[in-house]
Amino acid sequence: MSNSADSPEGPVRHTSVWAARGLTAAVFALAGLIFVTSANTAKGTNLRSDSSLLKLSDLIKERSENNAELNDSVASARADVDALAQRDDGSTEAEDAKLKALEKAAGTTKITGDAVSVTLNDAPPDATANPGYPEPQPNDLVIHQQDLQAVVNALWQGGARGIQVMDQRLISTSAVRCVGNTLILQGRVYSPPYKVTAVGDPGKLKQALNNSTAIQNYQLYVKAYGLGWKVDEDDAVTLPGYSGTVDLHHAKPVE
Repeated sequence: MSNSADSPEGPVRHTSVWAARGLTAAVFALAGLIFVTSANTAKGTNLRSDSSLLKLSDLIKERSENNAELNDSVASARADVDALAQRDDGSTEAEDAKLKALEKAAGTTKITGDAVSVTLNDAPPDATANPGYPEPQPNDLVIHQQDLQAVVNALWQGGARGIQVMDQRLISTSAVRCVGNTLILQGRVYSPPYKVTAVGDPGKLKQALNNSTAIQNYQLYVKAYGLGWKVDEDDAVTLPGYSGTVDLHHAKPVE
């Protein structure tokens, strides 16, 4: 007959108690580490309303305004240079005609003609799904880069002679980029609604919009959740020439 010290249950229960105590201590230690890390990260501030985030927003707005002022300065300087070049270049009429054609294709001179404008906008703040559609996710209710790019691509496909997004003329190196709920175009920041204007044959431009698969997909979200979509036809619209820098920047491998 064995006593309790020889029983197999005795040591097992004793080990389990110590293991449980050790695990509890480890949990409390980990919780303390998390609290300390969170406090150091927040540094006594509310992470959701940290003033540094607000300062970043103000900085972006300030830089955008500075870029707009610099673009105006560049445009004025370019106009002076062009005037001097035309006066003293010594080129032939044929060479001047060729240069003007290249400038028009490059988008650096203004153009006038019939136009189509497309306006895209986020869904209303209280948007809900229309009957027959699933409830929206946050990304379903805002304009994305792919939506703006689809409009621009379709208008080029439709034979646009020039395109302007918001108040800026597009050229071959222009990049339509969205970060969050804002558009960043050539160093400036814009919020919706976004307006895209193209000079060209209105019938062909609108047909190209209708033929775009990407825009057809966007139209589903217009019907489901109320995203903004408006197409207007305008007469005698003048698009300004691009006035920013035309330097081409590219990446280089690190040696």
